[in-house]
Amino acid sequence: MFVYSFKAASAKTFGLLLISAVVILSLAVMMSGVGSSVVVSDNGFEIPVVKEISPKLFKNIKSNSDRVDFLKNYGIEVQNEPFEISEVTVPGEFDGVYLKYNEMQKVEGLDLEKYHNKQVKRYTYVVTNYNYDGTVYANLLVYKNKIIGGDICTADVNGFVRGFTEGNNIVG
Repeated sequence: MFVYSFKAASAKTFGLLLISAVVILSLAVMMSGVGSSVVVSDNGFEIPVVKEISPKLFKNIKSNSDRVDFLKNYGIEVQNEPFEISEVTVPGEFDGVYLKYNEMQKVEGLDLEKYHNKQVKRYTYVVTNYNYDGTVYANLLVYKNKIIGGDICTADVNGFVRGFTEGNNIVG
């Protein structure tokens, strides 16, 4: 028969370790809901809870259907064809507006600073499932088959610019 005894100090240490493990496990279980497919409402936009941001999501964007599918991952429905396709150059130095825009990109797991002075394609789509009185656009910035940035916006004077994920807005 094997017998093991604890000193009072050892029992307290073991208890603290056990409680810590339970707390950490509980937090991990609660945070695992981030990747769930529960639908939530945002400004009339019905979107799934955002999946964990995966670098794979932004790569291998070779066709129109790849771009449309990318937007669908965020619950964004668009017309089948782009409203506009244009070439834009990422500035060599960011002014205040670009700095704020890039902060929004960083929340999405992107960073335009890596693309200073690069020519990229901007694909603009008309969003069809946003509850807004004006037209809402989805912009995707693509460089070498990779999404490097983008936004959801309106062209209205009192409109908005936001990221792909809920709550990721450019603030004054």
